[in-house]
Amino acid sequence: MKRYCLALDLVDDPALIAAYEKYHEQIWPEITASIKDAGVIDLEIYRIGVRLFMILEVADTFSFEEKAAMDAANPKVQEWETLMWNYQQALPSAKPGEKWLLMDKIFDLKVQ
Repeated sequence: MKRYCLALDLVDDPALIAAYEKYHEQIWPEITASIKDAGVIDLEIYRIGVRLFMILEVADTFSFEEKAAMDAANPKVQEWETLMWNYQQALPSAKPGEKWLLMDKIFDLKVQ
């Protein structure tokens, strides 16, 4: 199993942040299925202010490229992503079209 951490920002508007969190209280079942079908074993999202932090635990066979291809071919995932983009904003370092950015691990207590 592998673990990845990603970051993204939300639009700085309390009403939009509340709406975003409300959507995440009951994710559409098609979205949950698409996540699991891609080999994601566990996924958690945390928030502080407008910053989101996602932890993915994935099967050894997981591929971001394959997940992106699956998502592109899934109309319900595209609908969800379009909806979520109303609440999200790219990090300042993101390239055009990038959303969640992969974070670099800089410390691991287990290897100390």
